[in-house]
Amino acid sequence: RFVTQLTNWYVRLNRDRLKGLEGGDGEAETGLQVLYHVLLDVTILMAPFTPFITEYFYQHLRKFQPSYSEAGEGGSSNPVMPGKSDSVHFLTLPAYDESRLNENAVEAMEALQVIVENGRNVREKRKISLRTPVKCVTVIMRNPSAHVVDSINGPLKGYILSELNAWDLVIVPEEKEHEWVTLSLMPNFNILGRKLGRKMKDFKTHVTSLSHADAVACLENGGLEFEGLTISAKDELISKLSFSREGDHWESNSTPEGDVVVAVDCTQDEAILSSGRSRELINVIQQLRKAMGLDLSDKVEVFFEESVGIDTVESSVAMNVNLFEAKFQGAVPLPKKFAPSWSVILRSDTAEIGGSKVEVSICRPAVAGKNGVGEAVGYFLSTLEPSNVANESTMSITVDGKETTLKQGEDYWGSTVEKLRATKGLSWL
Repeated sequence: RFVTQLTNWYVRLNRDRLKGLEGGDGEAETGLQVLYHVLLDVTILMAPFTPFITEYFYQHLRKFQPSYSEAGEGGSSNPVMPGKSDSVHFLTLPAYDESRLNENAVEAMEALQVIVENGRNVREKRKISLRTPVKCVTVIMRNPSAHVVDSINGPLKGYILSELNAWDLVIVPEEKEHEWVTLSLMPNFNILGRKLGRKMKDFKTHVTSLSHADAVACLENGGLEFEGLTISAKDELISKLSFSREGDHWESNSTPEGDVVVAVDCTQDEAILSSGRSRELINVIQQLRKAMGLDLSDKVEVFFEESVGIDTVESSVAMNVNLFEAKFQGAVPLPKKFAPSWSVILRSDTAEIGGSKVEVSICRPAVAGKNGVGEAVGYFLSTLEPSNVANESTMSITVDGKETTLKQGEDYWGSTVEKLRATKGLSWL
């Protein structure tokens, strides 16, 4: 369970933060420090049970401790401390520090996990790929703590939207629960069997026939009266929420206990489908970047080519320009016909996106020239690095003994995207 919590939740949810892409260097350092100390403490705790693998972990982790530089002066001598000590088996087990436990954060995180897991189950029911977004995720929780609701609507909301690839998240307030779910009650047979005896069958009929409002009132009152007996809602009744909203576009899933229901609006309109195709294209681009060994900071230009008469991918990109700009530092994939003739392809591949074959290419950033530029000027522009001309408003070159002045924004641009925006070469850019 610990490994799942660490890898599938902490590292996964914080992957952009740990890379410095979210919150800046300060947040990245905090996230990495937390991860490091967790790994070190777990390594020390596991050492008596798995001595060899933890020794291997420790030898790598110790290098980041300030006292590591003192190891050469005697790593087995006192004081024993991580880093200086030559072996994990010289270290004492870390002491439990109750002050580090934030129960509110733990409870809110558990609620997040329940919502995400049930949301994923809904997607599986409808066979909706995680790359295809959904319009809205609606959550109904039975008697949630105020701090849980505040956390889900606040700092944790972005994580849920990201993990479920949803556009919106709604937490239904208690006064509107009846519009979404029905609360039903069942007798706890293990406890009530002896107490009710032969009356059990009649009691079951009575309690299961209660309306939503009557069931809510029963829980709020702490129980109900039945033929002179007081039935406690705390341990003698089992409550469960069931989704009751009408509409085929809704799909829901609930926890086994019935205290949380997650409903997803599964409407698949063109906006949703185009966003899904855009994410498929993003995945192809990222795979090409990975195959080239590019870093996150390495900029490229992306061009694609569809079969004649098909513009499925171009239409999808046109509807999701902001998504690509946010993902690729302002770059937007463009139809291949707009690529400069001197553009250098780093890697290309053919993929199936939205049911059609598309050739996707990542290219070195290149300066773009105006349409109809001469061969000599084009050759000169092909030798330029976009970053070197960003601050140059004009450039002078000599061709066949004749000096020519090139103006940025008129004769050349720092990228094809800049050119098409300035010249309105693409209506959707």
